[in-house]
Formats: sequence, C-alpha cells, structure tokens
Amino acid sequence: MRYVDEYRDADTARALSTAITALCEPGRRYSFMEICGGHTHTIYKHGLEDHLPEQITLVHGPGCPVCVIPMGRVDDAIALARHPDVILASFGDMLRIPGGNGSFLDAKAEGADIRMVYSPLDSLKIARQNPDKRVVFFAIGFETTTPSTAMTILRARAEGLTNFSVFCNHVRVCPAITAILESDDLRLDGFVGPGHVSTVIGCEPYRYVARDYGKPLVTSGFEPLDILDSIRRLLVQLAEGRCEVENEYARVVPWEGNPKALAVIDQVMEVRDTFEWRGLGWIPESAMKLRDEFAAFDAERTFTVPGLRIADPPACQCGEVLRGLIKPWECGVFGTACTPETPIGTCMVSSEGACAAYYNFGRFSRSRVREATGS
Repeated sequence: MRYVDEYRDADTARALSTAITALCEPGRRYSFMEICGGHTHTIYKHGLEDHLPEQITLVHGPGCPVCVIPMGRVDDAIALARHPDVILASFGDMLRIPGGNGSFLDAKAEGADIRMVYSPLDSLKIARQNPDKRVVFFAIGFETTTPSTAMTILRARAEGLTNFSVFCNHVRVCPAITAILESDDLRLDGFVGPGHVSTVIGCEPYRYVARDYGKPLVTSGFEPLDILDSIRRLLVQLAEGRCEVENEYARVVPWEGNPKALAVIDQVMEVRDTFEWRGLGWIPESAMKLRDEFAAFDAERTFTVPGLRIADPPACQCGEVLRGLIKPWECGVFGTACTPETPIGTCMVSSEGACAAYYNFGRFSRSRVREATGS
C-alpha cells in the first residue's frame, strides 16, 4: 500500500485532466454514474468536477446503504424497539434517518432503548450484559458489511446466546445497477464501479453490465487520482470501441473477490425474492435474509414485524437523487428546510449521502455556479 499523498498529487491530477479532455470526442457529451457514496464525497470534497471538461457529467447512484432503506423499515425497527424488553442496536448513520413517525433518536427520546454500536459484535456484548433483555441488531449495508453480520450470528450460535437477533436489511449492489440500466429515465455511458463492495464480491459479477447492456465499468478506489483515472479508463474504452470491466482498485480489490467473506455470507444468508428500496421501489433478488437454520436469530421471525410501507414526504426528492435524475441542489428543500441538522430525507443524513456531500463540500461547484448565474 502506498502513502495516501501519492493518490492526491496535483501534478498527476492535472495530467489526468489533460488526458481526459483529449479523449473526449468533439461535440459529444458523456454521462458516468459513480455507484458508491464514498466516491461522491471524494468528488465534491476535492472539487473533481473542476478537473473535468464540460462534456462530462457525473451522476450519483444508489450506493449509500443507509439512503436506500425505505421509511417503512425504519418504522418497523422502531416498533421492535418499543417492546419493553428489547434493546435495539444500530450503527450511528441510522439514528437520524427519518421514518414515517420520526427517527431512532426520536424513539429513544420517547423511552425506547436504542443504542449506537460500531460493530455487530458490540451488540453481542450488549446481549451478554443484559440477559433479561432481547437485543436486536439493525443490520444494514451492501455486501461490504454483510460478512460481519454473518460472522456475528455464527458467534452468537457458538456461544449459545438466545437473547440476540438480527433485523436484516443487507442489500446487493448488482440488482440495483440492473434497475438503473433498465430504467427509461437515464442515459449513461458507463459506471465508476463501487470500491468497498468489490473488496468482497470482486469484479467478476459486473461482467453482465458490459456484456448484456453494453456499458463499460471501472471499479475505482476512493482517492482523487483513483476516480480521475477511472474516468480516463472509461473514455479510453469508449474511444476504442471497447466495453469491458476493469479494475482500477487492484491494490485492494481481488478480481474474484474475498472467498472467505463470500462463503460466510452463503453459509448464513440467502437472497430474498424482492426488497423495497427508497427511490427505486421493489427490486427482485436485491437483498439478503437469514437461512432457515438461523431462524432463531432472525428478528423477522422471532417478533411480529408490522411490515409497514410508507411513502416519502412529497417535498423530499431523495428518490430522484438516488436514481441520478437530479443533482442534490435541484431538490426544492435542499439547504433550506432540509439540512444535516434538520433532515427530511436520508441523503442529507448519511455520511455517504449525496445531499450531505453536496451540502458540505459542493455548493460552489461548477454546476451550482452555472445554475445560479445562468451561464
């Protein structure tokens, strides 16, 4: 692993920008979607749009696992937390995500025992320390965090813990990409592929994007030069008439993925028939659930879960942001009624949310200045 500074070198960034500009076909416009919310934050934080020619538009996709959780699942978890003998454990990103009847923090203020954890294993510690309580871990994330949940369940079984369960909301990235590709709303020229997810699943699963849909995909790291080089690679493919999956993040991502992580996921979980995503609706085979042999650790079987379906607030356009149809600042409540302190939608709350990235880093980017000045 090299030092981070090597991936933030200004001279190299300028050289990549020059190469990108030279590869753009005169008169043609390009639209590339970055799937991962971490990429979105890097783009805004480091002003990468200003290193790109006007012909290139970066579109933000549904790569924030907190942002895509529908309001009904939040309210389902709150319903569990309101049981007098339940402790709900959750990552910090979820605490302020609004549901139909408030957030986890609101429920906590009303008396529900909801605790922030940094790891699923922290919830096991809570279960050991509170044998008279039932501890439910609110599990979220793409394939990146799914192995840790699976390992925690195996640990709970090995220890014979009977007061621990998981409310599973783990989602899968490829069905979301498919939903984007099959939508009539958006025309894309290629994808900056997710980095974190790919450390687990590798690059092989993305081959269908190039083979079946004719779109190149380059799995990218998270430093500024990673993203610029990934865009350059996409343009090279388009200029040469190729359509392939490339691995720019080879220093971290193995092409075939992490076999041990994939094995533990397969041991503990299986694919759901369908799952609801905020902004994208119901997507087939897009999430995970616990296998029958681990039913004792499945909160959806050990509790009566309401199964609520709740529409987003009419003023919130998180769905359009997640589908890449609008930029965050094009939402009517962005930065006014909806801020990180007073969020209406999920994209303004999560550390990987596009609205939060734009609010913190991107309000003066080239697209915003053009819109404000009419130039």
